[in-house]
Amino acid sequence: MAPTRSKDSTQAMGLSDGELSLTFEKSTFLVNNYPILKQVPNNIVVTSSPSISAGDTKNTTGCFLGFDAAEPNSRHVAPIGELTGIRFMSIFRFKPWWSTHWIGQNGKDVEVETQMMILDKNHSGRPYVLLLPLIEGSFRSSLQAGVDNYVDICVESGSSQVCESRFRTFLYMHVGYDPYRLVRDAMKVVRVHLGSFRLLEEKTPPSILDKFGWCTWDAVYREVDPKSVRDGVKGLAEGGCPPQWVLIDDGWQSICHDDQDPILDTEGMDRMVAGTTGANESPRLKTFEFNYKFRDYESPRVPSNKGMGAFIRDLKEEFRTVDNVYVWHALLGYWGGVRPNAPGMPESNVVVPRLSQGLKKSMDDLAVNNILTCGLGFVPPELAYRLYDGLHSHLVSEGIDGVKIDAIHLLEMISEDNGGRVEIARAYYKALSDSVRRYFNGNGVVASMEQGNDFMFLGTEVISLGRAGDDFWVTDPAGDPRGSFWLQGCHMVHCAYNSLWLANFIYPDWDMFQTTHPLAEFHAASRAISGGPIYISDRIGEHNFKLLKRLMLPDGSILRCQSYALPTRDCLFDDPLHDGKTMLKIWNLNRYTGMLGLFNCQGGGWCCISRRHKGEPKFSNRLDCLASPKDIEWKNGNVNPVPQIQGDTTFAVYSFLEEKLKLMKLTERLEFSLEPFTYELLTVSPVHFLTGKLIKFAPIGLVNMLNSGGAIQSLDYEESESRVKIEVKGSGEMRMFASEEPRTCRIDGAGVEFCYDDYMISIQVPWPPGFSLIEYLF
Repeated sequence: MAPTRSKDSTQAMGLSDGELSLTFEKSTFLVNNYPILKQVPNNIVVTSSPSISAGDTKNTTGCFLGFDAAEPNSRHVAPIGELTGIRFMSIFRFKPWWSTHWIGQNGKDVEVETQMMILDKNHSGRPYVLLLPLIEGSFRSSLQAGVDNYVDICVESGSSQVCESRFRTFLYMHVGYDPYRLVRDAMKVVRVHLGSFRLLEEKTPPSILDKFGWCTWDAVYREVDPKSVRDGVKGLAEGGCPPQWVLIDDGWQSICHDDQDPILDTEGMDRMVAGTTGANESPRLKTFEFNYKFRDYESPRVPSNKGMGAFIRDLKEEFRTVDNVYVWHALLGYWGGVRPNAPGMPESNVVVPRLSQGLKKSMDDLAVNNILTCGLGFVPPELAYRLYDGLHSHLVSEGIDGVKIDAIHLLEMISEDNGGRVEIARAYYKALSDSVRRYFNGNGVVASMEQGNDFMFLGTEVISLGRAGDDFWVTDPAGDPRGSFWLQGCHMVHCAYNSLWLANFIYPDWDMFQTTHPLAEFHAASRAISGGPIYISDRIGEHNFKLLKRLMLPDGSILRCQSYALPTRDCLFDDPLHDGKTMLKIWNLNRYTGMLGLFNCQGGGWCCISRRHKGEPKFSNRLDCLASPKDIEWKNGNVNPVPQIQGDTTFAVYSFLEEKLKLMKLTERLEFSLEPFTYELLTVSPVHFLTGKLIKFAPIGLVNMLNSGGAIQSLDYEESESRVKIEVKGSGEMRMFASEEPRTCRIDGAGVEFCYDDYMISIQVPWPPGFSLIEYLF
């Protein structure tokens, strides 16, 4: 369809595809003739976008919105229409680098810095509608509340020197009946339109995604050194939980404060407080080399071998499971950037950051306050390549395999004299992407503090793994003693709902946690279903090995879901943090089973009045909810082949904590009741048939693992011999539903004992060097 544009609100613009239609007429946007945005101003311009017509995306419709302003400016706030009485869910930034879920039903309910918004369908034919703010030229967009119930678009360049008055594609609107496909299909359109990023499905994830890891941050904070890293790995390995990757977080770099000489004075790291950054502390990177703690390391094996490179070699030789060692660094080098006039470093100048109007309404943050007070040692965009080439080449020369990059959304704060936020981001992300390709196989990165649309649209050409939520907080940094509990619920909700948007660009990383935390099992269950990496930040020698062995295998690998966890349809538009009634329900898929997680997260979250997260104990109560096989989106995951689920399909549903199995039809429901900050995990397995003997069976998996069904690597059955063959990864108790007791069971060809009770076959699977082949003969 050729683009059509109209500035006349009385002129109709119609787009239709099958049962879907998006129409703009008489100052109103309608979908299937239902109004969604009314009183649309005359200056709004609509440009149609052709529907995707390939495969399963054919029933979608979309258009771009633009506007004409009276005069050029660097920031425009324009109403796009009135929204009343339609439930919506949205993702907004509550800090410069973190985003979360928010709901409402009127324009006045929209939060500032909203980056994605979905309008709910109704039962009489109105489909879901996605509103997605975009990048246009040198401007970046977000949604916010306007006057009365208008929804406003904020379009800003971040520099008073970059002004414009004419916009045509600041927002993309998309229509569909499936909320998950809605977002996914819209991203495909935007991918072609912008051409500045690649979708997750186009990229190869880093290998750490399938490995158990240990991070030094909450373990030792900035006191990290070779001894603490070795002791941490040693303690885990001796407990039967060897990590395959290690992340050396903040504390390894050579930094200095502004009152220190970068050449003569001692290491600035010694002045940093243990833990999070202290007030008025924003030191700067003074060299690419490791600080003295790692630089002075001498190998006990070969005394002539010194430095970080020697330490990494010793670590990997002593602990053979360790495949990868990553280190942390900030996007601009360190929290305070790069020290000006430091020998061997790229040119830099201290720049005073400033917050946009939207970020001034975000939650108070100590790191932001320090940066605003102390400024940033900023390397000009044209020299960004020198920063990353110097840093990453040195890391690789010392045996480092990848990096975690933090504080990504600092760029917009220093964009005034650097071409604006979009142009400075383009330059930095290009330099970063080129360096990642050159030194870290194009994917050896964990992105963090990155949850803004600037990064997603401009910085994800090669990066394929990033944080899905705010940090795991051991305790509440604001001092609420109950924060050790309600903040964990916030963390779950951040990650689950953010993934609906972020997972189109990057694999969602639900962050590390500690296995000795009061809610460690709560966290472990969420990581098991997340589909992302699993790593911990346990203090040295303080571990819950029983819990760890439900997450990881003896060789340091993990059982990871094939897709990424998302909220179920029945809680997309509800509030699982502080409405006192909604259970967080999330789903994911393994190769042959589905997974459903139930989490009672009620007890605190975002407060739009105080502009921060706070506890709401009145909502923290026992919750009831219904769970069904239909809650799992069997056709919306990254599983090939797609499970062939029909309306009459029967499922074997196994409750992890209750250790019970129930047969259910697709639409049947089970009731669960959970205390605050507790969980249940359900393995949902489609029932198969051996038609010759009318035997029904459904594999459950290793029930000693939180992701039981993730152990099943292959499933085959031979009708002629009444034989079921299942390849399993891991060890422990393998269970399978069967309508009849088998004649015999074998593991790798040898007969084994089994138990048949209450229609479940149980076999003990020993730890193999690879996979175990289990055969059931009926």
